[in-house]
Amino acid sequence: MSSKSRFIGAVEIGTSKIAVLIGEIVQNTVNLIGFGECQSHGVMKGVVTDFKAASDAAHNALITAEQSAGVKIDEVYLAQSGGHLEGFYNQASVSVSAADNMVSQMDIDTVCRLAKAKALPEGRMVVHHIRRPYLLDGKMVGANPEHLNGQRLEVGYWTVHGQEAMIANSIHVIRGFDVRVGDMILASLGSGTMVTTQQDRQHGALVIDIGAGTSDFVLYRDGVPFMTGVVPVGGEHLTNDLTLGLRVTEGQAEKLKLRHGRANVITHEKGKKVWLNGDYAIGDRQFPQQTIETITAARMEELFEVIKKKLGPALAPERCAAGVMLTGGTAKLPGIEDTASAILGLPAQRGQMPPGLEQKLQDPSHTAVLGLLHYGLQSRGDRPLQKRRATGGILRKLFPARA
Repeated sequence: MSSKSRFIGAVEIGTSKIAVLIGEIVQNTVNLIGFGECQSHGVMKGVVTDFKAASDAAHNALITAEQSAGVKIDEVYLAQSGGHLEGFYNQASVSVSAADNMVSQMDIDTVCRLAKAKALPEGRMVVHHIRRPYLLDGKMVGANPEHLNGQRLEVGYWTVHGQEAMIANSIHVIRGFDVRVGDMILASLGSGTMVTTQQDRQHGALVIDIGAGTSDFVLYRDGVPFMTGVVPVGGEHLTNDLTLGLRVTEGQAEKLKLRHGRANVITHEKGKKVWLNGDYAIGDRQFPQQTIETITAARMEELFEVIKKKLGPALAPERCAAGVMLTGGTAKLPGIEDTASAILGLPAQRGQMPPGLEQKLQDPSHTAVLGLLHYGLQSRGDRPLQKRRATGGILRKLFPARA
């Protein structure tokens, strides 16, 4: 390995699993060299609820990843999810200051600062400022309007913020392993990076990552993230619904979900039954197939209805030509594309992972952690990672002595 290499980890602390991916960064390329995963503990709906349990699980995953790579991680990108995350849009405009109406860097800096200046309630802090395209005299311009001629420059940001204490807890889990958190990245942005192309994002696409405890979504328009959100509903809720509806244990419900659950109802024979274990041994039980499908389909329909409501008029079919990409472990549920399409009013498909990945990384449950490395190495928003850290921000606010 090159002496100039950096070893970056991507960490997702999920409800059902904690995943760690290690990439070797050489110049502008990244090689995947290590992976670790373990069952999650002390995490509910994407939020750390038991610090010691979550730390132990995360450290096991980190150690496994480092051992598989044969290196020590220099820093990590940490995925952020959870129902505490919220977003809003704020826009600002300035008059171009130069007498010849040529946009200067000062004009750009001023309008960006004003657009990001909206105050947050106490106890909340910014996770991401996601910039939308610049407008010059009402017309969309490129990524950098400097030296263009016009009279009025506008820009807006979709700002994602969360509970400061919950964000601090997830960072503490990683810092307990004596690894620096280089930056935090929304899980939805990681997933979106993996299952869409630049053309998809330009045409408009909605990516929904359905995990165990949460579902993260990002709507792309004009090539950039337009809106993001988190719904505290995932695969575990289907299991819980089956547990209550069929009066079975959680383990039995999980088995029935994986074998017979669907996101739509296709069984119309009320008398058709399925076996729990299928070995017909003493204690094996039968359950109505239609009932199982009805329970799981109802929860998935509810999820897509909630996402549709959150997006509101932003979910315009004419601005989302690439349709819906579904990923995450629960996206493997049969019939999910049909249900998503029927409710969201857009063509839906399972997101495709890039070719060339190892078999174990091709599972859609790994979409977010894979995307963290790719997204984190790009110029995020309007400043690359190194500049973000140098100017302070969330990590400096939470940990002034070490960030």
